[in-house]
Amino acid sequence: MTQTAPRQLLMDLFRAAVDAADPLRCLPPHLPEPAARGRTIVLAAGKAAGAMAQAAEARYLVSVEDDRLSGLVVTRQGYQLPCQKFEAIVAGHPTPNANSVMAAERSLELARDASDDDLVVVLLSGGASALWAAPIDGVTLADKQHIGDQLLRSGASIGEINCVRKHLSRIKGGQLAKAIAPAKLVTLAISDVAGDAPDVIGSGPTVADSTTQTEALACLKRYGISLSDEAVSALSRRASDAPGKDDPIFASTDYTIVASPSQAMEAAAKAAEQRGYAPTIIGSDLEAEARSLAELHASLARKSHKQGAKCVLLSSGEATVTLIGSGRGGPNQEFALALACALDGLEGIWALAADSDGTDGGSGDSDDPAGAIIGPHTLSRARERGLDPQKFLENNDSSGFFAAIGDLLVTGPTFTNVNDFRAILVEP
Repeated sequence: MTQTAPRQLLMDLFRAAVDAADPLRCLPPHLPEPAARGRTIVLAAGKAAGAMAQAAEARYLVSVEDDRLSGLVVTRQGYQLPCQKFEAIVAGHPTPNANSVMAAERSLELARDASDDDLVVVLLSGGASALWAAPIDGVTLADKQHIGDQLLRSGASIGEINCVRKHLSRIKGGQLAKAIAPAKLVTLAISDVAGDAPDVIGSGPTVADSTTQTEALACLKRYGISLSDEAVSALSRRASDAPGKDDPIFASTDYTIVASPSQAMEAAAKAAEQRGYAPTIIGSDLEAEARSLAELHASLARKSHKQGAKCVLLSSGEATVTLIGSGRGGPNQEFALALACALDGLEGIWALAADSDGTDGGSGDSDDPAGAIIGPHTLSRARERGLDPQKFLENNDSSGFFAAIGDLLVTGPTFTNVNDFRAILVEP
């Protein structure tokens, strides 16, 4: 097998996973019939919002009168796609900005304006938590930005982060559904979270919240997150007005997950099998520090290699990083660097780790790296250039490391988001 073949195979598997979650493919079969008498209102938020909105618009433009169709789309910079009818807002991600607040307020206005004859279709995908920001009274946008940035750097899981986000928000945790009632509500979601929990995807704006205010405060304390006195007071005294699971507003709602990490894994496994490799899905809901996940995957890869297996190990989930150094990178790049260090140049093993949305950490630009690729000679090539892989890892500078040896994976926006993608190719 040539040096380029393993890399191309890994890229093919990544593309198979992403294609399985393409909104233009997976969304149309689930779009509901338009409102029979009232209006059809589409609210889309997340990294996949542009493509999801395009799919919905294509469906409804041919069957709904112009004055009975409206929509609002909010996505991050670089992920927007043109729509004929729906209004579009580009907002901040991963840190919310003023446009995030404007997008949330506009969405709530459209929701409250819906009557019982109307249909509201909410198109939800990962990233919606930052893109829809409606701070509770007593909490400013600056407070939310500060708290969110600290949580992202702390190593907290996405479930913990979204727990805090929900209790600081007027749109998350079922409150968008509350605003939409009594109109009929249909939510179609692309899952980017382990276990596909609806109240975690996008911080659950259209479903009942399973977390509590006490849990949010405990999470902030656990990770040592500092809050302003005003934010502490607002969060502590706030009586949650989020609807519970038995609230009658949910009687006329539907929620469907149209794409998920497990479906992406199955698509990649099928592609591997077609190319003569035995696929093993380690898990589609793995949540841990990127370095810990790398140790686990390295152990499994070594075992397969020792057995002489020709296989591909696949996994997805949400890797996290506790930032200590001053470098650049993301969870997938840190995983790849830690995996390379753990394998220590073992012949016959290549790997790809990337975020399915096309952006892994970085500065928030759409051309940030998606991840990285490693091979048997990753460490030796680095050392030939005078680079110490372990020092880069300790400084959380995986982007700097892979940029220096030319192994960053840059895909640009994929217009979908089904979490991390990891593939390890083992050649006997």
